[in-house]
Amino acid sequence: MQRFADRVALVTGAASGIGAATSRRLASEGATVVVVDTNAEAGAALATEIAGMFIPADVTSPEDNERMYAQTVRAYGHVDVAFHNAGISPPDDDSILDTGLDAWRRVQEVNLTSVYLGCKAALPHMLERGRGSIINTASFVATVGAATSQISYTASKGGVLAMTRELGVQFARRGVRVNALSPGPVATPLLMELFAKDPERAERRLVHVPMGRFAEPHEIAAAVAFLASDDASFITASNFLVDGGLTGAYVTPL
Repeated sequence: MQRFADRVALVTGAASGIGAATSRRLASEGATVVVVDTNAEAGAALATEIAGMFIPADVTSPEDNERMYAQTVRAYGHVDVAFHNAGISPPDDDSILDTGLDAWRRVQEVNLTSVYLGCKAALPHMLERGRGSIINTASFVATVGAATSQISYTASKGGVLAMTRELGVQFARRGVRVNALSPGPVATPLLMELFAKDPERAERRLVHVPMGRFAEPHEIAAAVAFLASDDASFITASNFLVDGGLTGAYVTPL
């Protein structure tokens, strides 16, 4: 399929995990992909691999968000797809009883404020053309509660979900669709490294997934590609759950 022929997509947090898998998927379907990340070496290598462009940027910076979209439009004339995927989940974000204000603010800046800034920078370019698709990474934790809390991460993803819903409604008649992607646990290198150190922690989470496994990054990338494409032309302001049935389960199969 070449659903993205002649289209330009910008992906943040693109140098690894879901972002890298999505960049490759969109490029494989014909998109010109702008790879945005703070990791210059990995970002530049990926951009070369998929014949795209790498832009180093701090997604918490208003100036960097404006710059990365302006640079994309200067280079290619337009931007059709924005996937705001950058995020962090640091160990000092834990129970509300233990998480300090600095940790809270840092997670909110990267996970929520960056999405606000990205949408704010992308929308004028898309509205000018009367078309575009924005996908913002939320999480299944925005839908269900966890006793093993990461309080700021959870709150940030709830904020992404609410903001996305509002933007999707606000700009629906102006040709720009805005959707939230809510992955379940994904077998990214970062998560696998964390769980390798604590198998009990991994098992405690895995037991809640009806499919009995974590998602692979390419499975999440496929969902992004669908939401970004014209196949999803009547989908906006949605929470697109890709979680192996986790949020729908009361008990899981034996």
